[in-house]
Amino acid sequence: MFTKRIIPCLDIKDGRTVKGVNFVNLRDAGDPVELAKIYAKNGADELVFLDISATEEKRKTLIDLVLKVAEQVNIPFTVGGGISSIEDVTLLLNSGADKVSINSSAVKNPQLINDLANKFGNQCITVAIDAKRIDGIWIVHLVGGKVPTELNLFDWAKEVAERGAGEILFTSMENDGTKDGFANEALAELSSLVNIPIIASGGAGNKQHFTDAFIKGKADAALAASVFHFKEIEINELKQELQRNQIPVRL
Repeated sequence: MFTKRIIPCLDIKDGRTVKGVNFVNLRDAGDPVELAKIYAKNGADELVFLDISATEEKRKTLIDLVLKVAEQVNIPFTVGGGISSIEDVTLLLNSGADKVSINSSAVKNPQLINDLANKFGNQCITVAIDAKRIDGIWIVHLVGGKVPTELNLFDWAKEVAERGAGEILFTSMENDGTKDGFANEALAELSSLVNIPIIASGGAGNKQHFTDAFIKGKADAALAASVFHFKEIEINELKQELQRNQIPVRL
């Protein structure tokens, strides 16, 4: 079994780290540069930086902030928000990002996945998928969860993998911020459908939830925000707990 990854997520709005519930009611969670420094020091395997309002505000990712965060971390660093071209990705990689995450732009122009994978390599390209159940069917949403599409989560995930994405970051919108656990049934189905890593996102509230995401959800990595930002879970302690549960992690 491959080593499982623990990934803190910095959701950025107006230059600050924020966190909400079900993608709304955002509250301040601190300075992203300071948080990044702490996570890199305390055992995070990777770091994700999502400029959550870039697409809605029709602007590019906050490059200055990306540069500052990149200077503080020595772990893989993924940046998302407002990315829609090869030029955008070139700028971010030159600013210290190791990978990029695309979401709305990939749905609007699926060929972008192929183009970016061909240009930069699959390992650089994460496709984020935000979805929630509507009448029992997992439906993909765009623009920070505000705009429903006609896409089924599992069909879209298969297409994303076929087009060259290196991994999928799946956020269950109905679990997001609830601290009730990850959407493990959907995660397990995703893992069985595609042969690229699946990052679980949305719902972490305690250490057991991470164990469940890896065992029941068959996730390759687990991403969380508020439980780390507000020091409800320390990453080193979480990893020790996972190791006790026979889940391979990097200590």
